[in-house]
Amino acid sequence: MSARAARSSWRRFPHPDKAYLYAESRLKAHWPRLHCGDREPFPDAHRLETMLGGAHGEDHPLSGRTGGWKALSAEVQQAWRLYHEGEFEKAVRLAASLRSAGRCVASKAATVYANYLEQDPNRRLELFESAAQEAERAAAAMPDHANAHYLRAFALGRYSQGISVLVALSRGLGGKVKTSLDRALELDPGHADAHIASGAYHAEIIDKVGGLVGGLTYGANKDDGLAHYRKAMELNPHSAIARIEYANGLLLMFGTSRRAEAEQLYREAAGIEPADAMERLDAELAASMLR
Repeated sequence: MSARAARSSWRRFPHPDKAYLYAESRLKAHWPRLHCGDREPFPDAHRLETMLGGAHGEDHPLSGRTGGWKALSAEVQQAWRLYHEGEFEKAVRLAASLRSAGRCVASKAATVYANYLEQDPNRRLELFESAAQEAERAAAAMPDHANAHYLRAFALGRYSQGISVLVALSRGLGGKVKTSLDRALELDPGHADAHIASGAYHAEIIDKVGGLVGGLTYGANKDDGLAHYRKAMELNPHSAIARIEYANGLLLMFGTSRRAEAEQLYREAAGIEPADAMERLDAELAASMLR
């Protein structure tokens, strides 16, 4: 995370709820539900050592630390707890101190915070850019970790939307997003969030440059976009964001002819019981689409 982004003030999550607190063993017990979309494995000591034991030099998560993998895993789990309860700034700060072990949670916390809560458009872009860099470094340390590749695409995708998709395409960011998503799905075809983002890739490009140019230049087409959205909902049926992005994609690719279907998806998303802070923000976004 960039020094400037870390120093700037962070807005508080406006809906703290005891239901989003996952103290002690509750985190592991609820992990499959909380991470059904991003498929992040539970960061116990064995998993961290398996994924990061081969890191070198200062990037090794145990470099300069007292305590071993068990102590490190406790801190990574705490960073995820902070993320789930909506303490995004604390999550990023703690994760940043954990080197390669904390980069995925740092990237996701910063991207979600910037997308939903940051009001300054320039700082929002800076956070997205920093989050993409964190995920890229995570992918370099863990090249077979699907979620690291997805998180890079997630942050770059939001950054691209912030500067306009057309500008992003002219800078070659579309190719970077697609490369990361393709790699994530190659490593883990069951990664629901990567399917959501892949659907959005097709929809955004078709909306901005049309089906013919989108297909010839960027490999975008409506059938593939729809297939990704549907797969995401199959893999993660309680996901509000899958429904929101599917609805957005229908409107981008088909316009008002699919509005009734899109509105039904927004209604479904708004009615899903959120399991954490991000899902609460997702549900509120869906409700706002119906006003």
